[in-house]
Amino acid sequence: MKKIFQLLLIILATTAASAQTDSIKVKLSNQYEGEIANATVTVIKTGQSFLADEHGVVMLAASTVDSIKINQKNYDTTAVAITNNKSENLAIVKKNFTWKDLITPMFYIINGGLWMMLFIIFAETGLFIGFFFPGDSLLFVGGIFSDKLAASFFDTGNVYLNLLLIIALTAAAGILGNTTGYWFGKRIGPTMFHWKDNLLFKKKYLHQAHDFYEKYGGGAVVFARFIPIVRTFAPIVAGIVEMDKKKFGFYNVVGCIAWVGSMILGGHFLQQWILKQFNFDLKQHLEVIVIVIVLITTAPVIIKLVFGKVKSSFHK
Repeated sequence: MKKIFQLLLIILATTAASAQTDSIKVKLSNQYEGEIANATVTVIKTGQSFLADEHGVVMLAASTVDSIKINQKNYDTTAVAITNNKSENLAIVKKNFTWKDLITPMFYIINGGLWMMLFIIFAETGLFIGFFFPGDSLLFVGGIFSDKLAASFFDTGNVYLNLLLIIALTAAAGILGNTTGYWFGKRIGPTMFHWKDNLLFKKKYLHQAHDFYEKYGGGAVVFARFIPIVRTFAPIVAGIVEMDKKKFGFYNVVGCIAWVGSMILGGHFLQQWILKQFNFDLKQHLEVIVIVIVLITTAPVIIKLVFGKVKSSFHK
């Protein structure tokens, strides 16, 4: 009887200790590893509500036997159990789909993994409608999250082997895409100059790619890889003008490896360097990455268009 009484006392003491209210830190994140700012977090047992800061961090007056409910616009209402009062608790809240997600690289990485990235890199030049895919930013972000991409396909257990595997497969997808575009150009390319503009096709893009090719020759196949929209039509134009297959194949391989390698390695090592030097995590600022890459890669086209118009006006 005495032992039973002692056991009950121990259970009561343990329960009381675990139920003791503490200041507990919770970090809110969505499935794309983005911070959820200004979300309302409610301790279910007490009904007390707290507001997360701009980094998705909230300090709660709760215990490890409590559960919390998270509410935020465009997110699923989520209930999570608190498990740790010594360090930060991480709560994953599912973000609802919006059309804006389609231009977010993490949307493809999380939902499709490496397979999705391979398809997009192929489609950007292999499928005629692929010009709107975020190829550059997807590769750069893919370098940052190379561990997740490897885990979705085949994790070698080594960071550098994972990077090499991802680069090799992605470059192969790009080479195949360009080859498909070249074949498409040889088959029906000449008739495209007579097509009417529509939602998916703009004749000016074809002319831009043609002018680019005329100026740089075979090197255009390499350079075009780094310029959105132009890279979609460059292999088609190469097929239209019947560029030598071997010559095209050489520039195709060089261009794909250079583009894929520089973007993925740049994303991987730049993320580590910036985090170490400035304590700035690129993973939490992916929208900035997308904007910067779009500005850098489209700058040559914008400059050409602007100065081209100025030059035309001057001659008039």
